[in-house]
Parts: sequence; structure tokens; C-alpha cells
Amino acid sequence: MKSREAIWALGAMSGTSLDGVDAAMLRTDGVDILEFGEARYRPYSDAERDVLRAALGQWPGDKDVEAASEGVETAHAALLTGFSGAELVGFHGQTLAHDPGGRGTHQAGDGAVLADILNIPVAWDFRTADVAMGGQGAPLAPYFHFACAKFIDLDAPVAFLNLGGVGNITYVDPRAEGPTAQEALLAFDTGPANAPLNDLMQSRLGKPLDKDGALAAKGRVDDECVATFLKSPYFYKIPPKSLDRNDFPDLLTSLSHLSDADAAATLVACIAASVVQGMLQLPDAVSQLLVTGGGRKNPSIMAALAQALTIPVLPVEEVGLDGDMLEAQAFAYLAVRVLRGLPTSGPTTTGVKAHIGGGVISRPGNEGGAQRGISKLGAASVKPSN
Repeated sequence: MKSREAIWALGAMSGTSLDGVDAAMLRTDGVDILEFGEARYRPYSDAERDVLRAALGQWPGDKDVEAASEGVETAHAALLTGFSGAELVGFHGQTLAHDPGGRGTHQAGDGAVLADILNIPVAWDFRTADVAMGGQGAPLAPYFHFACAKFIDLDAPVAFLNLGGVGNITYVDPRAEGPTAQEALLAFDTGPANAPLNDLMQSRLGKPLDKDGALAAKGRVDDECVATFLKSPYFYKIPPKSLDRNDFPDLLTSLSHLSDADAAATLVACIAASVVQGMLQLPDAVSQLLVTGGGRKNPSIMAALAQALTIPVLPVEEVGLDGDMLEAQAFAYLAVRVLRGLPTSGPTTTGVKAHIGGGVISRPGNEGGAQRGISKLGAASVKPSN
């Protein structure tokens, strides 16, 4: 295989909102996006979601992790076996715990198991190397966001906002030579997004989410709760920075005195306020905010963002991208970068001190065992031109 030959990769993502697994095909050489392919979604069942919730915050060896890992592998295998033509799979796994600077990062699911099931090489364990070298291990989509900005021919700085369980933002200057250029990217987690809203709905009403933002639209925002939320030291830390799903454990408790509708409306206001705080930390003004992830389907969230900002706030579909599948596509793209030994994170995306490539390649039948990405073993030797 030629080093810059484009291949079809299949990416899979299961986010902290615990809704299900996204999978998408992408043809890329690890630098440019050449073509988007088939995409599919498999929701978690209530029982599967309960197993994952029980394991949140746990680390390898803890009591609920094995069941969660088996569930993640089973769900991914069921979805990914329906695709054909992929030469490589990018498997993120399900984040159970994330503590950069502490215990590290933990994603449930074994890529070697999937490699044997699918009979295709699998790139996985994308975050560990970054965290081990002092990075935040998140967010990991920015290099792909840069490629997206090039693919849609943007010529001015733009911000991509992913509203999954946690919100994260990527500043992209598509005029830069490549994603490793100093001025090309800045990325960080903005704050809680769908995770606390979904948890509120589940705990109070037994529903997985506030469909169409209908409940929040009926409620009134408690401004005092929002002001207290914004006092968190996290919002004043200099990026890059990242969050775990449960890093604001008192948020729901602070809303316990509110009605269901008022609590939902206040959470939406908190989400929007955290994004506004994040926008203030970008290095330059951006032409538009392109929103991806499940949050873009919540009209209450989108309206709150539009009201708070003076730039266009658009779902990424408005520029020809797929907001349901952007994260899965990102891990297809990153998988090819791992295969080619290209960087997957750097100082302005995760805060790691050098441009490094994370990830492990597991091949069917354990041929040669798991192979670490070239740049993970020799970060200093990676050329920053790509």
C-alpha cells in the first residue's frame, strides 16, 4: 500500500450521551477528505444503556467494567458487520472515565476483539498516548475539523461546536498550511451539554432525552443557578482543557427545587452560557459557528445560542456535512492517520507538548500483536507538515 494512497475507512463513535453507536465510511489518505460514504446508527437498548450507566466513572478491573466492555463490543460488532468495502476500522470505544493528569483515560471495548470479528485491522485506544505525554486526551476531532474546512472550501476562521454529552469547540483557520501549524487550530471542551439534560429527563420522567427541546421551551430559566454554574474555575482555565462526563456533579442537584420544565430550561441556558464563555477564549473572531452532535437537533439549545451570539449559528448540514456522523467520520479519518504514522493531536488541541500520533492497530488473529502508531513511539520525529 502506498503511503499516501487513499483508502476506505470505517469509523465508529459511541459518545457520552449514551444514545447509541454511529458508524460511517470515509475515503481519505489521512490528510485530505476525498469522499464520504455510507453511514448508519444503532441505538442502545434501555438494558444496554443501564449497563453503561452503571459503569460510568469506573476504571479497568472495577466491578461493572467487564459487562460494559462486552456490551460495547457486541453493539459495535452488530452495526459494523453490516458494512462492506472498509480496509480499516477506527474504533473509539465508550468513555467510562476521563482524568488527565490523574488516573488517565478509560474507554471500554477492545479493538482486538473487533478486528477478529470483522476480519479487518482496527485502530483504537486513541487517547492513552496523548494523556501519557501530558495532554488532555480530548478533544480528538480537531484535525478532522481542519480537513472538513478544507473540503467545504472555507477561506476564513470558523468554529465547530460539537454538542454531545459534553460540549467541545474547535477554532479552525483553513488558511493555515496544515493542522499542525501553530495558527491552525485551538480546541477544548466548553462544558456540559446533552449529558446532564438527558440525565434529568431519565431521572425525573424516565425518558432518554428532551425530544425537540419541547420541555425546555415551556420552562423559565433560573438566572441565579446559571450564574452559580458559571463560577466554576473550569471556565477560567486557559485552553486546551477537557472534561469528564461527570465533572459537574452538583449541577443537577442545584436544580432540584425547580419544576421539570424550569430545570430543563435552566440546563439549556447553562449549555449556551458555557459555549459563550468558550467563544471568548478563541484566538480570533470566527465567521460562523457550525454545530454538530445531538444538541443541534434541540431547537431550545440552538435558539439560546443564536440569541447569545452575533454570528450565524448553523447546523453543519447547512454547509454540506453530516452532523449525526461527523464524530464517526472523524475516527475513520484518525484511523488512517494512525496507520500512516501522522499526528492525531498537538499542543493547541489537547495541550500535549508535541504533535503526536496516538492509537493502536490490532490485526485479525493478532498478527504481530497490537501495533502502536509510528508517531506514538517517536513523537519528536514526526514532521508537522500534515
